[in-house]
Amino acid sequence: MQVHIPLVKTVDNSYSISIEPLQATHFDTKVAIITNPKVAGLHLGYLLSKITAKELYIITVPDGEEYKNQESVNTILESLFNHRFNRKSLLIAFGGGVIGDMTGYVASIYQRGIDFLQVPTTLLSQVDASVGGKTGMNNSYGKNLIGAFHQPKSVHIDAHFLQTLPQREFGAGVAEIVKMAVTFNKDFFTFLEHADLYDKEVLQEAIKQAVQTKADVVEQDEKEHGLRAALNYGHTFGHVIESQTAYKTYLHGEAVAIGMVLANRLAVKLKLMSEDEAYRVEQFLKKYNLPTHYTISNSEIFYETFFLDKKSTDAQVTFILPLGIGDVKITDSIDKNIVLSVLDAF
Repeated sequence: MQVHIPLVKTVDNSYSISIEPLQATHFDTKVAIITNPKVAGLHLGYLLSKITAKELYIITVPDGEEYKNQESVNTILESLFNHRFNRKSLLIAFGGGVIGDMTGYVASIYQRGIDFLQVPTTLLSQVDASVGGKTGMNNSYGKNLIGAFHQPKSVHIDAHFLQTLPQREFGAGVAEIVKMAVTFNKDFFTFLEHADLYDKEVLQEAIKQAVQTKADVVEQDEKEHGLRAALNYGHTFGHVIESQTAYKTYLHGEAVAIGMVLANRLAVKLKLMSEDEAYRVEQFLKKYNLPTHYTISNSEIFYETFFLDKKSTDAQVTFILPLGIGDVKITDSIDKNIVLSVLDAF
């Protein structure tokens, strides 16, 4: 005997991304702002001048990728339970990608799912991490290996927060912007090559184009069954670098920048990309003081760490490789020795 449960339905996860100064908003429910001490010290007053709620709580967790872990998640969960949050309550992710990922993950599992908003405060999180609903945390095996797809109710990108952004954090965000251009938008990359992203108006246009590019991809492939995986260009190599340096040497965007250089070297070797195109990308990264080299001490160990990547399988490593500038290829059929030759050159 079989019992059939018909669950075929359409779920509308649509939401808006506002690229403008925050608007005054009141929430008639319990709200928790999840942040870290650095962001709170710089910008919490500004956020609180824009937000009121029936009950409003501030939950802080330590700052840094190394704290994107179960302990921090538990800290947030315990506070929500202590304040008796329910399914109508709301979380606000107020910080960079680490805060956004953890807040979204907590929202996805608290009482089987509650709403959250993204208020990203770094360039990287504004153009990438806050958009698309990827949430999660790290563990001893690697980055973002525990998580869920849980879309925010809305994203609010306010340039006010970028005024205090350190130079390295700015560069890390630029790396994610150029990632979108190289994989999906040749004209956008040409625009970036000739742009001065230190100019506020130019930067706003770059943010808009990057967000629109990612939104278009997420619309077609929300849960990364195909096309969306291309947005991991640079990340397959970058995640290994972050893991090997215990998340303490490079910012995420910096590791991705090195990862893009490595992916380009592999693409050149496979004749998918020209030497000139790889050079243009590398020069653009250097323009914003992003690292483009990492010393690989053991190529075999580096290669084996690829298998902890979510896109890879037990036997095959999935690589995201540019087809020139403006197109991309996702492949799991590259000979190991070819990859090792690229790693050995580093």
